[in-house]
Amino acid sequence: MKLMKSILLAAALTALGQAHAAVPVAKIQAMLAKPPVMCGRFDQSKQLAGMKKPLAANGRFCVVAGKGVLWRTLQPFPSTLRLTRDEIVNYQGDRVAMRLDAKTEPTVRMINNVLFSLLSGDLGQLETLFEVDGTVDASSWSVMLKPRQAALEKAIGTIKLDGGAYVKSIVMGDAAGDRTTIVFSAIQSGEAAMSKEEAALF
Repeated sequence: MKLMKSILLAAALTALGQAHAAVPVAKIQAMLAKPPVMCGRFDQSKQLAGMKKPLAANGRFCVVAGKGVLWRTLQPFPSTLRLTRDEIVNYQGDRVAMRLDAKTEPTVRMINNVLFSLLSGDLGQLETLFEVDGTVDASSWSVMLKPRQAALEKAIGTIKLDGGAYVKSIVMGDAAGDRTTIVFSAIQSGEAAMSKEEAALF
């Protein structure tokens, strides 16, 4: 669980739930670009309670529709994480350092679905697990997500999303006082957005 939080928390659903009356979810969904492949840069800052200096990391990410998410930390230490509906695989170089299977770790599927939906801005999916509140204007939107289940709130905490055609930032905070901010930039779409090395991992 700590590894997952260090990715998107240092980053993660089925039918569409009842839409929150205050949030025009359909309008936000219509604003979002939904390319089959999307890659870009992430800059992550994690502020731990009791520490003055935040922990910083950056790297590349790719979201491939129907397949999953690739999260490649480049700084301060190289590491690659591949998240699919069925498993989480952590690579150190070419070596598989860790593999978690959804069949033996039920929380893996839930975390992966959350992360995949966050990065793709799929609010319809997120509504099944979170209470959604926020605002939208002509070209941008902001949404706050509060977990419906205590177990999910303990694992992930509250989440704030900001974006336009793409999710621009994710801010996650937990009960312990830790806060993680991830900013996305240089987003490209289409098969050419992925390097051959990245494509090979899918």
